[in-house]
Amino acid sequence: METLDSRVRLVWFVGVLFTTALIGGGLFGARRFVADFAVWISVVIPLVILVVGGTYVALKYRSWQFEIRDDNLYLERGVFTRVTTVVPFVRVQHVDTQRGPIERLVGLGSVVVYTAGSRGADVTIPGLTPERASNLQRRLRNLAIESEYEDAV
Repeated sequence: METLDSRVRLVWFVGVLFTTALIGGGLFGARRFVADFAVWISVVIPLVILVVGGTYVALKYRSWQFEIRDDNLYLERGVFTRVTTVVPFVRVQHVDTQRGPIERLVGLGSVVVYTAGSRGADVTIPGLTPERASNLQRRLRNLAIESEYEDAV
């Protein structure tokens, strides 16, 4: 099983920092309008969010694995709810790479696999170096093309 680049933890933690800043700012702003609102609440709650968020990011990183098998892409992930996804190559419509601003800053990208299906039929593999993402995209595309010919009658 393959794992993600460790720098993806930084990308995920930036999301935790953003959430903490929003909630902390909201609490601090609310303190100005509510006289009985204790100052310590506007400090403690953001600290708790940082600790819990940081722990969640570490556990999420440890749980994320994927593997390219003979006829499918296999993914395992999830902290509280373990999710196992099997994407048969014959169901793959197309494969994209994407790099958001935070990912570009730390030198990472993601691969998005779009599949034929009715509900949210796409799978994202985050935390890949751009070269690894391009190689994975090319490999998945080629395996999907090969499976079309094998599946044809």
